[in-house]
Amino acid sequence: MKQVKLLVSVWLVLGLALVFAGCSKPPEAEQKAAKEAMDAAMSAGADKYAKADMDAAKKVWDGAEAQVKDKKYKEAKQGYMDAKAAFEKAKGGVEAGKKAMAEEVTKNVAAMEEAWKKLDAEAKKLEKKMKDKKEAWTADAKAVSEGLAKAKETAGADPGAAKGKLAEVKGMMDKWEGALKEMSAAPAAPAKPEPATKPEPAKKEPAKK
Repeated sequence: MKQVKLLVSVWLVLGLALVFAGCSKPPEAEQKAAKEAMDAAMSAGADKYAKADMDAAKKVWDGAEAQVKDKKYKEAKQGYMDAKAAFEKAKGGVEAGKKAMAEEVTKNVAAMEEAWKKLDAEAKKLEKKMKDKKEAWTADAKAVSEGLAKAKETAGADPGAAKGKLAEVKGMMDKWEGALKEMSAAPAAPAKPEPATKPEPAKKEPAKK
């Protein structure tokens, strides 16, 4: 009977030792699975189209990484499992986010096209004051028109790139809006006075004989 009890005690001690040994090792399998889920989410564009979910998942991942450094392997294991689920959620939200961004870009393109028409009309009114900036205006006007067309064209397939293009266009439009306001407020240059005409010298009459 004593031998049985002793044997049970030995197996119990061994079992506990194995449990503690398992907990004392970094959760490499869970870490790898979470990393693969993160890479898949990034490849799908979750950092652009499901940014809030992706940022939340990265925080969970960072927490698990910190726990590994502190050798809190049990907590880290759960953290990696939670991170994996969070990255999968972010990946799942990509399509909805992409669609929403495409709609936003399309709406913004229409608004910016309207604003550009007004800006162009204002520039034509101030044509005389724009003589020294005519070349710069022509170059930027071309870039704005091409940028708006490109954003409209790529809004559905790559709304992230289209949104970036709109940001560039808006920067140019804002620059010229400010410049045109300054020109409009500036007084017109005074007209140059016409050069004074010299009186013709009086003709001498021939002397009488």
